[in-house]
Amino acid sequence: MPRNNTGAAALFAVMMSAMPAAAKTMVYVSNADSREISVLELDASSHQLKPVETMAVSGTAMPMAISPDRRHLYVSLRSQPFSVSSFAIDPHSGRLDLLSTVPLPDNMAYVATDRTGRFLLSASYTGHKIAINPIGPNGAAKGEPVQVLETRKHAHAILTDRSNRYLFASNLGGDILLQYRFDAATGQVAPNEPPFVETKQGAGPRHFVFHPNDRFLYLVNELDGTVDSHRFDAAKGVLSRLGSISLMPAGFSGGAPAAAEIRITPDGRFLYASERTSNTIAAFKVDGQSGALTAAGHFATETQPRGFNIDPRGQFLVAAGQKSNSATLYGIDPETGGLKELQRLPLGKNPNWVEIIDLP
Repeated sequence: MPRNNTGAAALFAVMMSAMPAAAKTMVYVSNADSREISVLELDASSHQLKPVETMAVSGTAMPMAISPDRRHLYVSLRSQPFSVSSFAIDPHSGRLDLLSTVPLPDNMAYVATDRTGRFLLSASYTGHKIAINPIGPNGAAKGEPVQVLETRKHAHAILTDRSNRYLFASNLGGDILLQYRFDAATGQVAPNEPPFVETKQGAGPRHFVFHPNDRFLYLVNELDGTVDSHRFDAAKGVLSRLGSISLMPAGFSGGAPAAAEIRITPDGRFLYASERTSNTIAAFKVDGQSGALTAAGHFATETQPRGFNIDPRGQFLVAAGQKSNSATLYGIDPETGGLKELQRLPLGKNPNWVEIIDLP
């Protein structure tokens, strides 16, 4: 006799209706020359980016950072007067509300927060320095820095490790990655021992990411088009270089490398790096035990792909083109790491930085 599932189906329907709706996934893209931030919703079910709003800013909008609690967004304005705008993120719509715009010590090419969200970290390419500014209880960055440190030529990126005890900063013109001890209570840093690790001469270290297992760090080198792998000693906060791999397409001869961004999937299985001369994104498989990278393909993308990012589930990648004034949404193949184009969307002028979050 057929089993009667009417009661079970009704119960399941009630349970599903009582479950909270899935958090919205938001995409924020800074557009430097049109001085605005594109706010988009990433709809996973339809594989579409949907425009939500365009938020005007008072300067050349470039690097951005999201607070650890995903409630605030910071954008570095790289035109005079050099400053940072702090925004509150609406937890329901993802829209932005300007809290303040305050000075930064220089023209900052990179911003991030420490792991507590109490300090804004920044690096100046043209000013050859890094800076640390406090963030107030309301989430707005303050204009008086805790510390400003001179570096070698062309500081380019700055991040703390997951423990928030160590801080690292790349120097593209100095071919080093600086290593500091970080005091999360005061925001002050002091050189670690050793104070830096070197790259190949002329490599041009740019951006870097930690593997989710906290055992490795990956660094993209702008000038020679490579990715360096480092073992990370989490107890001492120091790096040791393991190897290097090219991110350039095989046989490419269209000009000097200009590598830009580097990102890793949340599960740590795939790593991606963008290259602006060939207009490609290189994919790599990551060995979580050894840290080794294996090439997994090169994918044509937007013209001059300075910025891209990956959604919190590792299913989608969004790449922006500085010269195409648009972005492309890709699906990530869970087996190979390959990218499949799903949608192309026009944006403002000179889109260059991408942040993707689930609303809290």
